Amino acid sequence: MRRLVLLLAVLVFASGCARAVVEGSPVAQAPLDVTSPFDKEGSTDPSAEPSESEDPETAPIDGEITPHCAKLKWTDLPYPGAKAETPPTQINYDSTFEESCRWTTKIDGVEVGVSLRFREGTPIKIERTTGEWDVKGHKVAYLNRTGEQEVEPSCVLALPYSGGGLGIIVIDSSGKFGDVCEQGRKVAEVMIDRETA
Repeated sequence: MRRLVLLLAVLVFASGCARAVVEGSPVAQAPLDVTSPFDKEGSTDPSAEPSESEDPETAPIDGEITPHCAKLKWTDLPYPGAKAETPPTQINYDSTFEESCRWTTKIDGVEVGVSLRFREGTPIKIERTTGEWDVKGHKVAYLNRTGEQEVEPSCVLALPYSGGGLGIIVIDSSGKFGDVCEQGRKVAEVMIDRETA
């Protein structure tokens, strides 16, 4: 009986110590795209937007890199250290598009990145826009979200592309790579140059 009481006391003490050591719960890193700012095909209801709650570090890469995503390389982006042949961080993570891919990295502990989405046969529209550019004969609509409190500094771009639509999102709160919309414009230029490649 004494051994049982002693064993229970040890277990209670040990579990109490373990609780003290493991206090709290891990906090998941916020994903770069919390909700898609692009229209959902055939929907005009912004509340119907898909949620992207996957953590960029743990979400799986699904299969081979898709044709339009393969046109953009790490070396096309302003972020240091990556090789051109390094694949995107994620592939096919947004099932509402035929192709989706994301390149993300950490700069001084801040996550920065670019994502692409491609839809076949249908243009992609942004719910609201800040303006538009003519980039190499393509009308590129954009939304600068840098001043919005509820999202990280970012720019969303949409343009007609390869018989469908291309959406680009640049997120960069580091301030090290210039204006986010200018970064997006450069990505659009690269993609337009390689549209027929």
